Amino acid sequence: MDDSTKVDAFFKNQTKWKQELQKLREIILQTELKEEIKWGKPTYTLDGKMVVGMADFKNHLALWFHQGVFLKDKHQKLINAQEGVTKALRQWRFEENDKIEPEIVLEYIEEAIANCKAGKELKPVRKKSISIPSLLEDAFNKDASLKNHFQKLTPGKQREYAEYIGQAKREATQKSRLEKCIPMIKNGVGLHDKYKNC
Repeated sequence: MDDSTKVDAFFKNQTKWKQELQKLREIILQTELKEEIKWGKPTYTLDGKMVVGMADFKNHLALWFHQGVFLKDKHQKLINAQEGVTKALRQWRFEENDKIEPEIVLEYIEEAIANCKAGKELKPVRKKSISIPSLLEDAFNKDASLKNHFQKLTPGKQREYAEYIGQAKREATQKSRLEKCIPMIKNGVGLHDKYKNC
């Protein structure tokens, strides 16, 4: 199945946001960007670099600008969905009854394309070591199989689990998160794999 067929299938399966997503697609397709599917969502690239993508959620739909940190945002549309975590990505959310103004959307996309052509890119800083929370370390000591499965995961998946468990402020929440994660670790899946299916 080629990319345009995959994108058509994505739109065919839409219910709540179908018209809005289709309108955004029509705007983006006026540009030179190539339409692809990444992480199960329509993504638009230039020379293999992701420029903008769209995603649907329960209460909103969004345009994701992969190097949105460089956009001027003169209409004050962009947010950082995870302040302090997300560095380059910026999101433009559309909620129910929000008007999609094609000329403004196109203005943002064309600026993102120009930034991509100019080589503006904030590359992620790769973390070297993984800090294993003591609760997870204790679980490894009690269950060698759990530790073995954890070590078979990619460093990124290991880090996701370690941070998810370790960042909980209350010990009860850490324990609850650990219990949720154990079967996933043993099945060899990442914490966020369900969002990455293509």
